[in-house]
Amino acid sequence: MPHLPQKPAAGVSRRTVARATAAAGLAALFGAATGTATALAATRLGPRTLDVSVPSAALGRSAPVRLILPSDFGARPEKKYPVLYLLHGAHDDYTSWTRETDIEAFTAGRDLIVAMPDAGPTGIPSAWRGGPDYETFQMKEVPALLARDYRASGVRAVAGVSTGGYGAMAHAARHPGAFTAAASYSGILDTTAPGVPAIMDAIVARENLPAASLWGNPVFNLLTWRDFNPRARATGLRGTALYVSQGSGVGNGGDPLPGILESALWPSAQGFARTLALMGIPATTHFYGGGGHDWAHWKPEFTASWPILARALGVPE
Repeated sequence: MPHLPQKPAAGVSRRTVARATAAAGLAALFGAATGTATALAATRLGPRTLDVSVPSAALGRSAPVRLILPSDFGARPEKKYPVLYLLHGAHDDYTSWTRETDIEAFTAGRDLIVAMPDAGPTGIPSAWRGGPDYETFQMKEVPALLARDYRASGVRAVAGVSTGGYGAMAHAARHPGAFTAAASYSGILDTTAPGVPAIMDAIVARENLPAASLWGNPVFNLLTWRDFNPRARATGLRGTALYVSQGSGVGNGGDPLPGILESALWPSAQGFARTLALMGIPATTHFYGGGGHDWAHWKPEFTASWPILARALGVPE
């Protein structure tokens, strides 16, 4: 769960002009925006990559999503594309996948949209108790934008790291049939397993938020905790292609913290996999010795899961 440094403030006038120019060029090149407000909310970062600010009723504010468009997006205005959603982890943000991986180069030439939506500072994309609803943002508002302005088809797959791995499985379980595939890399897959509520509370507390602001008290509000628990909602995963990976964290070497975090989630992932097996829900699992809760281990796991995701999306492996 890497901690990001504060980003320096940028000059207002020059940045405003640059963004307006980039947005105008983006609209002309991609034909993506249907109105001025939408066009001005998009900032082009490269030939295929852009950040879009999405007005969200679920969050009570606008929130970003980073998009990687197909290489032929501008040349084929009639074509619709499947979407791969990539979810970030705790104390990180929606830029993590392009910062930590080669996802832009990896998807070049493949006919799909990659969407990396914001999940807030905790990276827990859920409906918070009396607060922001990141589940609705990611499951309804972002897909609606992509279908309306970026020619997204109804074919979707989702993958995530850490709390994003939780989000991938929770979204797929709570919305059966919404995704053709879901992949979790070191995800929090049983939120009520021994010790896991304390981990969730610690994630929330690190962002100076009250622990109960997520789902309430894990004892007094147990039904709410279960409702958002991927293991408890596993029946909703039937028919979705699944990939689950988790390291034991033992013998990781170097900085002990990533190994400690990984080992703390090992029983949760094992219990989730056992539940799937008992329910007769197929899943590809990779439980490996050692490993750490970091991108050095998540990147190869994404590569290993790619054939499953690609087949589910209908794109070349």
